[in-house]
Amino acid sequence: MMKQRLYNIIFEHDTKAGRAFDIALLWVILFSVVIVIIESIPEVHEAFFKEFYTIEWILTILFSIEYILRIWTSPKPIRYIFSFWGLVDLLSIIPTYFDLFFAGYHYLLTVRIFRLLRVFRILKLVRFNREAQMLFNALKASSYKISVFLMTVLTMVTILGTLMYVIEGSANNFTSIPQSIYWAIVTVTTVGFGDIVPQTVLGKFLSSLAMIMGYAIIAVPTGIITVELSKNKSETCANCGHQNPAEANFCNHCGEEIK
Repeated sequence: MMKQRLYNIIFEHDTKAGRAFDIALLWVILFSVVIVIIESIPEVHEAFFKEFYTIEWILTILFSIEYILRIWTSPKPIRYIFSFWGLVDLLSIIPTYFDLFFAGYHYLLTVRIFRLLRVFRILKLVRFNREAQMLFNALKASSYKISVFLMTVLTMVTILGTLMYVIEGSANNFTSIPQSIYWAIVTVTTVGFGDIVPQTVLGKFLSSLAMIMGYAIIAVPTGIITVELSKNKSETCANCGHQNPAEANFCNHCGEEIK
């Protein structure tokens, strides 16, 4: 009886107790992530080291108890442990234990923010599921085109890097082809760190072409995904073939349920 009751509280979201648990968990997760972020500030860390250390261990113990309860109440514990959410729950507590042996690992506790994805449903964000599915479908439909695009960009930066290595040489910090390819990637993506700069006229001309191509390249994947998204803006009725808005649950023409 106790096990089933705890299961309903921890895993179910349509009960009053389950909703209260998720809301409390939401705030605890947010609090823990904010604490880790604030603690990373050197001045604050030095001034409130003991307080942060105590809070961190209290939160870790609470999350550890919750993780153990999830395993105990789950109908299939092994399946939960190796599921995506089970691994996220585990990763949200082990950095503190690792920090006992390796300093600095506790900052990885920011992974807890991924746990918010589980409890977002209690904030009625499920209404965005359809839009999220549309975006996923668009990315999936565009995967081959984007792959070809990335291969083209990779080929281009390899050629640019090789040319710059030949033109500039090690005298101007283009010490190897990989180093030159790094420069080409930084230039084409319009980041421009400035740590490697061409000095010859031909090198500067090639660099200018690379930057201009970079601006043109940025628009390509956006256009590909936009086209696929436009294809998913309507739902076709299987009964009459009428085109309905994407958010429609029933056909506007014949009333048939849209699946």
